[in-house]
Amino acid sequence: MERSRLVFSGSGGQGVITAAIILAKAAAIFENKNAIQSQSYGAAARGGSTRSDIIIDDSELYFPKVIQPNILVSLTQESYNKFSPIIRPGGLLLVDSKYVTIGKKVDAKHIALPMFNTIMEKIGKPIVFNICMLGTLIGISELIKPESIIRVLETTIPEDFMEMNEKALELGLEMGKKERY
Repeated sequence: MERSRLVFSGSGGQGVITAAIILAKAAAIFENKNAIQSQSYGAAARGGSTRSDIIIDDSELYFPKVIQPNILVSLTQESYNKFSPIIRPGGLLLVDSKYVTIGKKVDAKHIALPMFNTIMEKIGKPIVFNICMLGTLIGISELIKPESIIRVLETTIPEDFMEMNEKALELGLEMGKKERY
């Protein structure tokens, strides 16, 4: 496996950091990969700027920060404007089409999908926006197996919320598979 360097970015309350933790756990615990996850966020947790770095690889990892991600997910215009210049040439830039207008030209594959609108239309609760984003990313990149995300969710969230999270993951996977490269 080629080392995957990811940055998830958005604003507090969107579940960016939770999604990163779930992805790193899924890779490390259920796929026997090495994974590191770190995070930073603005002074105002809800609504402030958030960033989470994830590195996944088969070999050992020694440094927890991502300098130049090969995958960048931006869920707000502010995070897109701030982080799109750091993406590795040829990388993947995934954004939510409701919140982000792609403007800057960077050497990356730009994919803008209606993740938030899909969640609101099909589920009606924004709380699973982050899980839809994970599904979309996995559908596009095949970074890990969707079952690994489900296994982490089963150990993380109350049982009453599993069905909604599974549906959000599936909606994301469907969107992402159409954009696979």
